[in-house]
Amino acid sequence: MRSLRHRTPALSAAIGLGATVALGLGAVPAAASQAPATPATPPSASSGQAQGFTGEKQSDNEKFFKFIVKEALKKQAEKPGIQQVTIKYSTSRAPSFRSQIANSTRVWNSAVRNVQLAEGSGASFEYREGNDSRGSYAYTDGHGSGYIFLDYAQNQQYSSNRVVAHETGHVLGLPDHYSGPCSELMSGGGPGTSCTNDKPNAAERSRVEQLWANGVRDVAFEKVAFR
Repeated sequence: MRSLRHRTPALSAAIGLGATVALGLGAVPAAASQAPATPATPPSASSGQAQGFTGEKQSDNEKFFKFIVKEALKKQAEKPGIQQVTIKYSTSRAPSFRSQIANSTRVWNSAVRNVQLAEGSGASFEYREGNDSRGSYAYTDGHGSGYIFLDYAQNQQYSSNRVVAHETGHVLGLPDHYSGPCSELMSGGGPGTSCTNDKPNAAERSRVEQLWANGVRDVAFEKVAFR
């Protein structure tokens, strides 16, 4: 397990009641319609370093969440007083996993209320599929491109629904906690291949709700020990 050693600067947003806002970056690039056999290597990753569902770099997950929050703040500035953020995503580069992604969306949308997920145009991030020795992971380059990569082999070894829901948890702000039990979604591959739980526990649901209260409220990463 990789723990956080520092807090990132808090990101604040105006608090208020009002309509739902859809969070998006604009149209998905045309290149998204053609999925590569293998993804481009994130610059912060090294070939010999453990990555993915069984050992991600927390710094990359943190960057991904900050990237999502940044886009949420833009939308709030455009439409003050929002209460709920809807994060849009694309599955065009992960056609083999559309069923698991849809399941993850149902799981998270029923688990929390302050933030919701939806497939559609104007996506903030996308799912990708292919082969990668690091496994599945969530990643952003910090320059307007964010994605969740789903590795074929890992999704055969572990419960694919759990892998996808776990990676999506990073989009919503949750860190990894590999030493946790199977009942904890963000324990990822820690409990082993027999664990098929694809739902966040009460502590994880509560944390996401806190992070996205009133749209986005003073979001900050911190070391969290789920129980």
